[in-house]
Amino acid sequence: MERLYSISEVARAFGVTVATLRYYEECGLFQPVARRGRVRQYDRAALERLAYAQLWHHDGLMPLADTAAVMTTAHAPERHALITAQHDAMQERIDRLTRAAAMLRHMLRCPADHPLNCPVTGAYISARVDAALTGEELPEPTFPERPHSP
Repeated sequence: MERLYSISEVARAFGVTVATLRYYEECGLFQPVARRGRVRQYDRAALERLAYAQLWHHDGLMPLADTAAVMTTAHAPERHALITAQHDAMQERIDRLTRAAAMLRHMLRCPADHPLNCPVTGAYISARVDAALTGEELPEPTFPERPHSP
């Protein structure tokens, strides 16, 4: 007979709370195979499904709704479309974070006494104001890796 694991054992083993596991069940990510009294019990197949959900949600950083959609999609083209959309959104976030990190590095290294006195930051702020007033699209900020001279 296959060993069953209680919900608290599964929560401990997978580093999540019991409430999280119950929520995952509500989302349809995995289900208990039995109950002993009021305690949910899971077999290895259920744990593998939970690990599969964590692959998408924790490792792939997919929202739970997208995780459930990927897990329930039977056809590879549909699954690939969902994954592509997630990948593209993630790449956009990475690009934004990369630009933000460059700006912060610049601000840490900038020799100007105040960011508004920095020629790089000042030019960007001026362009941002101009874009806001004219309704034009804001230009992509560029912050040099090396500090400029004051």
